[in-house]
Amino acid sequence: MAALTTDVTEITVIGDDDTGLVANVTSLLFERGVNIEDLDQAVRDGVFRMYLAVDTSEMVCTEGTLREDLHELGEDLDLDVQVRFPADRETQQIAVLVTKESHCLEALFEAWANDELGADIGVVIGNHDDLQPLAEHYDVPFHDIGDEGGQQNEDRLLELLGEYDVDLIVLARYMRILSPNVVFRYEDRIINVHPSLLPAFPGAEAYRQAVEEGVRVAGVTAHYVTTDLDQGPIITQRAFDVPDDADLDVMKRRGQPLEADALLEAVQLHLNGDVSVHRGRTSVRENGTQYQLGLPEELDEFTPDRPVDGIGSAVAEDD
Repeated sequence: MAALTTDVTEITVIGDDDTGLVANVTSLLFERGVNIEDLDQAVRDGVFRMYLAVDTSEMVCTEGTLREDLHELGEDLDLDVQVRFPADRETQQIAVLVTKESHCLEALFEAWANDELGADIGVVIGNHDDLQPLAEHYDVPFHDIGDEGGQQNEDRLLELLGEYDVDLIVLARYMRILSPNVVFRYEDRIINVHPSLLPAFPGAEAYRQAVEEGVRVAGVTAHYVTTDLDQGPIITQRAFDVPDDADLDVMKRRGQPLEADALLEAVQLHLNGDVSVHRGRTSVRENGTQYQLGLPEELDEFTPDRPVDGIGSAVAEDD
């Protein structure tokens, strides 16, 4: 998928899989002088998704007309069509999804309060109401979309994401899996933090898995969410040593501050436009030197730089 830039218009099309959907949308754009710079499509669990990055600088209609025409086409074909013009993204809106753990949400709120995000936290959405007081403390609306067992109402979630005109979804230890119906609508705009050095220990109970496997180094990973669980493009990671006698509580105490740190940095990378995704991997632009991304630079001096393969043969040649 193309990187998000300030001069590209993004179009996302979601619906039931059917023939001719791509041709209908691209024909409409061609007729209005819209140049398609990137197109990506996928089908998962019967849900069709098409993402287009387009140049509207020379189109032969107004932005309002293009948006209306695409929405009318969507109604005719029973598709949900979202259009995001460059001007729509001047102040990005964040939705934070939470369950019961507060540490990641606290880090995001603190950065927001200190003007370190460059975007607004417009809403907090939970599948439990435990963190509603924290959201209210920062005067941010909170919505509980979970039933008594914490099962999420995805229809309500999508309504809220649309109502608050959300640009970025941050999963701040949100303990539910999002379906393709949500992920496809916000691809490369959902960031999650997972308590392991992915791809190791995906899924639930990652810290427990690390303890049971006896690892010496564990960590956390912030990544973009895809329809494959915990396999999305990695943005940032943090690592920590695991003591011999570490139990689950020790792992959480060591890991949670790093979860918040890695997630916050990933969000800042995204909001600043300093990270892009191509073929399932992220890359950081020139501004990447201002981020930590992985281990701190101070550890470089403890990392051996030799021996490396090839030195032995070079010595043999000198003899």
